[in-house]
Amino acid sequence: SKMRGYLDELDALPEPLPVGSRVLAALGPKMRELAGARSAGVHPYLGTTALTRTSREDLGPDALIAPEQAAVLSTDVDHARSVARAHLAHYLVLPNYARSIIRVGFDEGDLADGGSDRLVDALVVHGDEEAIAARVAEHRDAGADHVCVQVLTGDALSLPRDEWRRLAPVLT
Repeated sequence: SKMRGYLDELDALPEPLPVGSRVLAALGPKMRELAGARSAGVHPYLGTTALTRTSREDLGPDALIAPEQAAVLSTDVDHARSVARAHLAHYLVLPNYARSIIRVGFDEGDLADGGSDRLVDALVVHGDEEAIAARVAEHRDAGADHVCVQVLTGDALSLPRDEWRRLAPVLT
């Protein structure tokens, strides 16, 4: 209801942002329904390919589906999961993200103690360039028009320029 009210205010502006020029961050069915009616599509954050597929099914072939995919460019599984868990720490305790994660096949146990390996690996892809490109392709196969890759390094204060340069050839 808050988002509906916000969109009402946005639409009442003298020069409103056109419906086709906005995208809503949507995890749950009510937000996807609202996005389908009042925007060009959705940007599901911290989701799996199952959420991408559900978003496409709910919104149909013409909506923009642009999920986020977190990635750690490292073949050291322990290091990658450590970086991923640090990133996920504050999200896994938020009710909206927890509900979204459970809706796509995980349970409360997967959310505990920094997230199960299965959950961490589903939310944050790790490995070499090809592994990350393969996950992006899974989102595309599930209906994504665009995948926003968020590269995680464990250093939130610096840009992952080297990682971007390594990933660019396999993601374009």
